[in-house]
Amino acid sequence: MEMAASGRIVWGTLALAAPGLNMKLAGMGHRETPELRYMIRIFGSRAVALGVGYLLSDPAARRRWRRLCLLVDACDTAAGLVHLARGDVPRPAAAALVAITGTYAALDTLATRTEPSA
Repeated sequence: MEMAASGRIVWGTLALAAPGLNMKLAGMGHRETPELRYMIRIFGSRAVALGVGYLLSDPAARRRWRRLCLLVDACDTAAGLVHLARGDVPRPAAAALVAITGTYAALDTLATRTEPSA
């Protein structure tokens, strides 16, 4: 889970520092607007907070952070699936982002299921 938390920090930092590059890496560079750059930065802040919160926590708090990450990743994946079904986001970009958030959600689920009892 430390690697996943570090990945959140890296992706979030990139979103904060270079939202346009973040959007291009996600396959959404052709739709760049100031509003979208702003939203990318908001989600970048969230990703950094989740990653740093997890890494700086003691084992008991990490269990809570894992559950919070699972909630966020499951919601992000569900939203992405809705956009895939609607076709209102370029399919390659939506599929790639759903794959990323879905992978995080799966890792979160596995970690919460295998963690020792409190």
